[in-house]
Amino acid sequence: MGRFVVSYFFTVTQVKLWRSSTRKFFKYKPYFLTLQRLHVSAAFNAKAKVAMSRFEPSSSINYEELHEKINIVRKRLNRPLTLSEKIVYGHLDDPAGQEIARGRTYLRLRPDRVAMQDATAQMAMLQFISSGLPRVAVPTTIHCDHLIEAQIGGVEDLKRAKEVNQEVYNFLATAGAKYGVGFWKPGSGIIHQIILENYAYPGVMLIGTDSHTPNGGGLGSVCIGVGGADAVDVMAGIPWELKCPNVIGVKLTGRLSGWTSPKDVILKVAGILTVKGGTGAIVEYHGPGVDSVSCTGMATICNMGAEIGATTSIFPYNHRMKTYLNKTGRADIAALADEYKEDLVPDPGCEYDQVIEINLSELKPHINGPFTPDLAHPVSEIGAVAEKNGWPLEVKVGLIGSCTNSSYEDMGRAASLAKQALDRGLKCKAAFTVTPGSEQIRATIERDGFSQILRDVGGVVLANACGPCIGQWDRKDVKKGEKNTIVTSYNRNFTSRNDANPATHAFVTSPEIVTALAIAGTLKFNPETDYLVGANGERFKLEPPNGDELPAREFDPGQDTYQHPPADSTSVRVDVSPTSTRLQLLEPFDKWNGKDLEDLPVLIKVKGKCTTDHISAAGPWLKFRGHLDNISNNLLIGAVNVDNNAVNKIKNQLTGEYGGVPDVARHYKASGLSWVVVGDDNYGEGSSREHAALEPRHLGGRVIIVKSFARIHETNLKKQGMLPLTFADPADYDRIRPDDKISITGLANFSPGKPLKGVVKHGDGSQDIITLNHTFNDNQIEWFHAGSALNRMKELQ
Repeated sequence: MGRFVVSYFFTVTQVKLWRSSTRKFFKYKPYFLTLQRLHVSAAFNAKAKVAMSRFEPSSSINYEELHEKINIVRKRLNRPLTLSEKIVYGHLDDPAGQEIARGRTYLRLRPDRVAMQDATAQMAMLQFISSGLPRVAVPTTIHCDHLIEAQIGGVEDLKRAKEVNQEVYNFLATAGAKYGVGFWKPGSGIIHQIILENYAYPGVMLIGTDSHTPNGGGLGSVCIGVGGADAVDVMAGIPWELKCPNVIGVKLTGRLSGWTSPKDVILKVAGILTVKGGTGAIVEYHGPGVDSVSCTGMATICNMGAEIGATTSIFPYNHRMKTYLNKTGRADIAALADEYKEDLVPDPGCEYDQVIEINLSELKPHINGPFTPDLAHPVSEIGAVAEKNGWPLEVKVGLIGSCTNSSYEDMGRAASLAKQALDRGLKCKAAFTVTPGSEQIRATIERDGFSQILRDVGGVVLANACGPCIGQWDRKDVKKGEKNTIVTSYNRNFTSRNDANPATHAFVTSPEIVTALAIAGTLKFNPETDYLVGANGERFKLEPPNGDELPAREFDPGQDTYQHPPADSTSVRVDVSPTSTRLQLLEPFDKWNGKDLEDLPVLIKVKGKCTTDHISAAGPWLKFRGHLDNISNNLLIGAVNVDNNAVNKIKNQLTGEYGGVPDVARHYKASGLSWVVVGDDNYGEGSSREHAALEPRHLGGRVIIVKSFARIHETNLKKQGMLPLTFADPADYDRIRPDDKISITGLANFSPGKPLKGVVKHGDGSQDIITLNHTFNDNQIEWFHAGSALNRMKELQ
């Protein structure tokens, strides 16, 4: 067999576009497949008419090498492998010597590429600059999608965002040019859709600084969300550590049909596993039902797998993926994947740590919420459940799109429902917004008439960006504190997430159900059984949605939004003004002083759910993501204090007065006191934002003690030199009082698998000694000793 390599020695295909009788040349794809065999076909050469210098460092996935590594590990383990194991173990730095035990050992991996969205890329690039390295070692891209606020409509909002965020965009563009990072400009689309259209393919391993990076699993990729410090490791060419994941199998049987959509699969799974049921595991979908799900539908399912805490999710390579690759200009990759298909599907007889079976023929449309994405309800029951619980029945706003559900198929199916309503003289009773996932999707649905149909039914087409999904929404129709209901096709619905209003009841569901509920205007509407009344007074039922998986014609690439870095970047300057309120160069954190941590005051004892949104809010705070000191003013302002059930109101143990969490933390730091946070289960679930770890470290925190952590947040804390610890006995949470002081002992002998001790001193003079577990390995303990992973990297240079 010849040697095939999927290489990142990219060329750029040029396509000729005619707009207003003006001939424009346009960069269609910022990648191309280079086949290295005995020869390169003439047809392939004909495609690449205009050769351009590669825009990223050479890094390649060699399917033959992947095959060899898989075989090495399979022989060592002497058992069939799941697909997840094949791709993960196929990226081991040392497949012959690596200790492999699911759920126990740490793997040293070599991911193929890195992707960063603009909100997290700021801090990641600042850390990379601090490393002193001249250029990234693997293909890396920055995607501008988080800083565009939804106010009026796509064109106006994008224009305003470019003006407001000019300093940040300039920093990211010049830093990308300086260090060899590709830059997708504002308006290009949401990072995960761009990855699916351009960079994901079967067998690739990609890490991204966003929790919904697993979206790429819809193309048979292992795509994992991480914090910026993890991304810096990979960008620096250092093996990346990941705890060997367990594998949860979800067997799909039957076929999707009618009102049931791919979104309903993950809504059902979330209801089964809850927000922490996937922690430490890859969710692997398999079974005969897989073939009834489109490639972009598989991406939807994998995307929202982040809401169950999964490391990532993945589907096996099949003809739906091949069709998508062909349609997005990657037929050569599809042909190559066909040759190596046995490495891109699970082995017969492989074993999963847990198996869930879902019959798609029996699955009903679902809607999850409010306030948590795992509270699952069949759509047929949500009206009655809402009435019983006192949730507002009127749907104020329906929002479709986002990285989870903005494919051509999603928009087509939503438009098919909108067209039925328009044909009967109806428009949406609720406000209605549409977020295209990428410029390519926007341009194509505009060309094919979907956008106009959605506008005609009352929709507003927003910019190709995250927008309301992450709280970038200047909502005006309700006042803060006003109880109301919204339904979205997004992935996450924590309190205050979309509009900063804690009284907003947000439900997540499919774009089809969102559209139907927006037309009806109420949660009590079940589109499978209920009737609407047309303008002529006649009752009618909506027919089940329909839509093509992919456009009949080629995708319209839309506007050119990609910038590749120059081959020679010596003249590129990256400036950060010392007076900037948006950007701030980083100072290294202090090293461990070699002593136990004594008498740390409890800054706050958190009650209940505490996501990264509670720890470091998004929305209006996104503008400070590149300025650590300024964004630290939002530290834990959304967390509930168990002492008084209030948010952002804690007692200062030095003064006896109450103040905001960041203010008290700053006072402790100025007084030379480090401090500790105490939390509940699944602490830090949600977004991958490492600011939720950087902020407590910056303001003097050293220890976070909780019942359990979300995976990404725990790693982020370790990276910044913090001590994330868990109660050996969860009941010890109740022993700690808000005015306690806690000492962490045993640090002189800090070692993997050996618990630490916590001495809890109460205000009445009594004390408790509790056992605290940790998951540090030897390398991670070195991060703690050095003060951070970045400090340790610089020590080793």
